[in-house]
Amino acid sequence: MAKIDFALWDAVGGYSGSEESMADVYDEHIRLAQELDEAGWHSYFVIEHQNSPIGRITAPSIFLTAVARATKQLRIGAMMWQLPFYHPIRLAQEVAMLDQLSRGRVEFGTGIGVHEHEFIRWGVDFYQRAAISGEVLDIVRMAWSGNEVTFKGKYFTFDEALPQPLPYQKPHPPIWAAVHSDAAIEFAARNNFHVAQNLDTDEVVARKFDLFRKIWRECNHAGPMPRVFLQRQIHVAETDEKAHAEARQFLATREGGAVPVGGGRLDHTRIGWGTHARGMGRDSERPSDKARGEVIFKAARSYEFTLEQGLAVVGSPETVIRILTESQQRIGYDIFCANHEIGLMPKDQVRNSIRLMSKEVLPAFR
Repeated sequence: MAKIDFALWDAVGGYSGSEESMADVYDEHIRLAQELDEAGWHSYFVIEHQNSPIGRITAPSIFLTAVARATKQLRIGAMMWQLPFYHPIRLAQEVAMLDQLSRGRVEFGTGIGVHEHEFIRWGVDFYQRAAISGEVLDIVRMAWSGNEVTFKGKYFTFDEALPQPLPYQKPHPPIWAAVHSDAAIEFAARNNFHVAQNLDTDEVVARKFDLFRKIWRECNHAGPMPRVFLQRQIHVAETDEKAHAEARQFLATREGGAVPVGGGRLDHTRIGWGTHARGMGRDSERPSDKARGEVIFKAARSYEFTLEQGLAVVGSPETVIRILTESQQRIGYDIFCANHEIGLMPKDQVRNSIRLMSKEVLPAFR
């Protein structure tokens, strides 16, 4: 059986009740990270969202610093830090400081963001987000090089900036690109970045990861091939019957989807989800984004479709081991990132699923 490293994707109580104290929510999830650390998980990831009802992690570096100081071996990161929203030197310094405080356990996940309303509310041009992100990432890498940063671009200008500290890891923390489009995959391959995916069906993900490996080889990069990360929703219970009974009522729902768009509290705000019902402005009509939107729409309405397309994994430990073995052979990922917090699923079911994953699934792939 092939080795797989396991990461946990933590929504940090994204759909938990508003009556809960955020201090209590953060403490609860820091304790969860400690349990993962003790159980031998490889890594722990959160995601940044701004202007969002589920935006419990609006400052990933701060939350992950608390996680770092409460754990010993667990690697930590955001998948992703939303690059267009950052001052690049400050981002470089924040992540480098986190890397120092964790003694070299940071995974630097990067992305451009997909929800138009988040950009409108901050006065950032949604349609320039890729170009802005390119400059941010260039400057972050310069800041981590150990040299002064002098840079004149379209969005940022620096004259002999002197960033401190440098990262603990040399030359810098692993850089991940959260990729969906073929253009993003090509960008990651040419820059020798690690790649992460979470929204497409298994068939589409397999094609895109094959494309990544093909372009990467054509670039003749030195060193080992970058790592490949797949995130999926997952629910484990003692038997298949129990797992499906628990997951069915929460998975094929608006909140149960990986990226719920439309409806909810934002529908009652002046800006709402932006200029398009699918939340991505005119990008919503691009062929690849439109196809992905149709998949998300079907997954929110059909439990069977969600499982058949590989968007979620549900079953007993034995069944989950079999499904992961087969999907790993077909897709070729080496990090599986498990999202156990499915919509409004009760905490006791979520925690039991994580415990079974730790105790019975992870050992099968070591």
